[in-house]
Amino acid sequence: MSVTITQLLHQWNEGNEQALEHLLPLIYDQLRAIAFRQLDHEQHVTLQPTELVHETFLRLTETHSQVFRDRVHFYGAVAELMRRILIDLARRRATAKRGATFVRVELQENSAAAPEVDFEALDQALDRLQELDVRQANVVKLRFFGGLNNLEVADALQVSEATVKRDWAVAKAWLLREISGR
Repeated sequence: MSVTITQLLHQWNEGNEQALEHLLPLIYDQLRAIAFRQLDHEQHVTLQPTELVHETFLRLTETHSQVFRDRVHFYGAVAELMRRILIDLARRRATAKRGATFVRVELQENSAAAPEVDFEALDQALDRLQELDVRQANVVKLRFFGGLNNLEVADALQVSEATVKRDWAVAKAWLLREISGR
């Protein structure tokens, strides 16, 4: 197909609903992969990746107020929206159970020995990091929640890959310290 994801996103931004119909089959597998990564960090969520993709896509199309520059920007926004959906779900569940344990996630990917943190604590720490260093917070969102690699994050944020690596290392250490209360 000669039309790229970025071109379809631009057409959708301009109000072309047919572009959305052509876009969905091209992005669906990647959306499921992002959802799977998000849910892979979960222990107490009964939501399936397909359900998370559908809920995300519903919210995205209902409020289509954001203009997407390219596919990396789009996937980053989708990952952030999925994160918000899971945080809302965790808060509703905790409220319903009155003092129930929070949803647990690992901050370090692919590490069984990584310390577990609750989703709400991670969200609050990420909000504090956002106040201190917006770029580091964006690197965390794109790497951890979006599943993008360093090169894709560098492209999305228009910085060097070395900067992304540095920001990722510093942000990860800062978040771990914040969440563990040290």
